Amino acid sequence: MAKRQDSLNLFDYYDLESPYATEFRRLLHNINGVEPEKQPKTILVTSAMLSEGKSTIVSFLAMTAARHKRRKTLLVDCDLRRPVIHRMFSLKREQGVVEVLTEGRKIKEVIKKTSEDMLDVITAGKHVNQPTEVFDSEAIHRMLEEVRFYYDLILVDCAPLLPVSDPMLLAGEMDGVLMVVKAGSTQREVVQRASLLLKNNNTKFLGVVLNNLTNVLPYYYHESYYGYEYKPRVKAKS
Repeated sequence: MAKRQDSLNLFDYYDLESPYATEFRRLLHNINGVEPEKQPKTILVTSAMLSEGKSTIVSFLAMTAARHKRRKTLLVDCDLRRPVIHRMFSLKREQGVVEVLTEGRKIKEVIKKTSEDMLDVITAGKHVNQPTEVFDSEAIHRMLEEVRFYYDLILVDCAPLLPVSDPMLLAGEMDGVLMVVKAGSTQREVVQRASLLLKNNNTKFLGVVLNNLTNVLPYYYHESYYGYEYKPRVKAKS
């Protein structure tokens, strides 16, 4: 499949031995817990406000589940207002969530393959003027129930919590919700308000993923402080 000029492929930047990949493995472990029968299968990833990195986080989490855990993973782009998942994996946006929910398109017809055999994607689909109207609860329920049979893990990217109501329309259908927070940027009151919305909706709130830590935490929390070295050192010649 030819790459689109306005897109990239995150697999080109994904290194299983990198410090950030280690953090995603830890995140996945924390989500899964210790009891396999209680592991959430459908997870919504959102944020309180715009530009907190939720789409990047959910994409790397999906790649980690597929490559490291070898779990059959589906990444679904339900951020119909600012969809970016298709660009991250060099896929076409059209024929996705919108077509399934509004035109009755079959799930198998819109699932797109990636370069990782354990990771598939359903893109946002065509542009719509009123995204909220697309999220019919019955149609969403049918879609998620169907893909549950084919995948071990389903990760759903969605719009931010505070600007629009889209996440709340989806959260009730999920096994859990993760909220991405940009460290040093998002105000505490904003995070608290978003968290309260989830809790008041009787949603299973899995927790917060803190993004952009490099420039916020003291230097001794950064991986470079510990001298991580993933390439063999070359011994100096005597």
